[in-house]
Amino acid sequence: MSSPAVEGTTVTAPERAVEAPPGLGLRLDGAELGRPGAPVLEALDLDVAPGELLTVVGPSGCGKSTLLRTLAGLLPPLGGSVTEDGRPITRPDADRALVFQEDALLPWRSLRSNVELPLAIRGTERARRRRTAEEWLARVGLGGRENRLPHRVSGGQRQRVQLARALAGSPRAVLMDEPFGALDAQTRAGMQQLLVDVLRDTRATVVFVTHDVDEAVFLGDRLALLGTSRGPVCLLDVPRPRDRAAHNEPETAALRREILESLGPLGS
Repeated sequence: MSSPAVEGTTVTAPERAVEAPPGLGLRLDGAELGRPGAPVLEALDLDVAPGELLTVVGPSGCGKSTLLRTLAGLLPPLGGSVTEDGRPITRPDADRALVFQEDALLPWRSLRSNVELPLAIRGTERARRRRTAEEWLARVGLGGRENRLPHRVSGGQRQRVQLARALAGSPRAVLMDEPFGALDAQTRAGMQQLLVDVLRDTRATVVFVTHDVDEAVFLGDRLALLGTSRGPVCLLDVPRPRDRAAHNEPETAALRREILESLGPLGS
């Protein structure tokens, strides 16, 4: 299966020999999130269905990144419950991968070694983790560049390596904190399409935080608004099929207006 080009590269997603594990169901019930004495989200009820791509939008400081870090197990909830498949989330776990805006690649390791890192931590046998890393680098359009160091590739390519590293360990949930925010518009659009393509057969649940309303509408199966007058969270359905050409379709244009009006004059 071929995917659209990213930075002039055709991305190929070969068939996987083993079916990917099902995505996690993530749930918050009456959750209070933040740090002791400084909650940023209160009375938050949210269900993220297994395999869903939920985009999260809201003004700066409303708790978007706090939500991701809580789901990742890095911040315990101050109240209520936060669960995966009905089990409390109490600590980080390999089933939940976290992807940041900064690529966080280790500069002294090759692209392949960076992708291998989470597999090495798990104790995966060397030949297998090398195969897996090379497969994922090929899937994100970087086949043949496995031995390059991060500073020898572009910012968009480093983000592709970070995506490959996050998915190489077959996580059941991927938590993404504005991963394409620092990219130029063309590269960002390519990364958005690449994300859709490579996630198509992973079955992973994705929670994707962004400030970009168009990005949220293009990527999301549903969209969660945080920090507006509509309550702790407002869930909106996104018109489908997913198509950039639908940007000006009446349903999509109406959804975009609704989001911007909810965010207020500072919405973007």
